[in-house]
Amino acid sequence: MNNIKRLASTAAIVAATLGLSACAGMSTQDRNTAVGAGVGAVAGSVLTGGSAIGTVGGAAVGGVIGNQVNKPPR
Repeated sequence: MNNIKRLASTAAIVAATLGLSACAGMSTQDRNTAVGAGVGAVAGSVLTGGSAIGTVGGAAVGGVIGNQVNKPPR
């Protein structure tokens, strides 16, 4: 059982490291969109009790809000 936990935690650390390194070439607006989608997904999940529709809806709304924050003027 300890081997499974150790393998799972190692896999999670590797996945997080790879995921964060993918953000290196993103613009500020792209990062804001990704962060907004992540925060929105968590908030939607919490507010709807873990509903998949609430999570996806929260991610969509959060992504749009994150995209609009500090948007460069036209």
